Amino acid sequence: MTTTHLSPSFEPGTVWLAGAGPGDPGLLTLHALNALRQADIIVHDALVDPRILSLAHPSAVLENVGKRGGKPSAAQKEITERLITLAREGKRVLRLKGGDPFIFGRGGEEALDLGAEGIRFRIIPGVSSGLASLAIHGIPATTRDTNHAVILATGHRAEGQAADWAALARTGAPIVLYMAVSNLASIVTELMEGGLDGATPSLIVHSATTPAEDIVEAPLADLGHLAAEEAIRSPAIVVIGAIAAFRKSILPHLLPFDVEAAE
Repeated sequence: MTTTHLSPSFEPGTVWLAGAGPGDPGLLTLHALNALRQADIIVHDALVDPRILSLAHPSAVLENVGKRGGKPSAAQKEITERLITLAREGKRVLRLKGGDPFIFGRGGEEALDLGAEGIRFRIIPGVSSGLASLAIHGIPATTRDTNHAVILATGHRAEGQAADWAALARTGAPIVLYMAVSNLASIVTELMEGGLDGATPSLIVHSATTPAEDIVEAPLADLGHLAAEEAIRSPAIVVIGAIAAFRKSILPHLLPFDVEAAE
């Protein structure tokens, strides 16, 4: 049995909103892999690893509509309109996003807009970059001894919105931050002003599961300036809280996630 038989048919005139995972092709779901093999056109974000795009059918057209901070990029409205146009042309349209499309990936916005225009679509969840970045380094999102909740938050808010970091600090739950590098210094300050101890374990994982992966580990109070010294940039996941301390205990026994073998 081929993997294609394990997935639903990718019908012409439909859109699949799919997650590509954190980077390594081995973390793709079978549904996402089969979508890559069947799609006529792949509208992808900048964070989708080139190794994953190389799995597309040779005749597939690739369109990069990625949003990268501070760089020119397609507006969300333009992306959605493009998906609608392509579907109406009878194309099999794969909208491919890094991580999971419904976790800070604007998948929900695109699903609403497609539905409003009568476009049929399918949602293919992906391995969340935030949780995978922790897990491969031996950091559990939850343990019975440390936390019964975890907060997923974005450091990049929509225009006119502001996060209440002090309120998040008061929960005592570990915080996993997406898209926070550019605002990390101010976020750290506000978390500490909200009562979070400067000695709280924390770390940053840059480009998890890729050859460019890098890690900065430090107490919360030092995290911002160490990230600047190491020139950590997006994409990166930040974890703040007791669970970040697990890496030191687990690392000596943890088999490495061999990104080179995935090339």
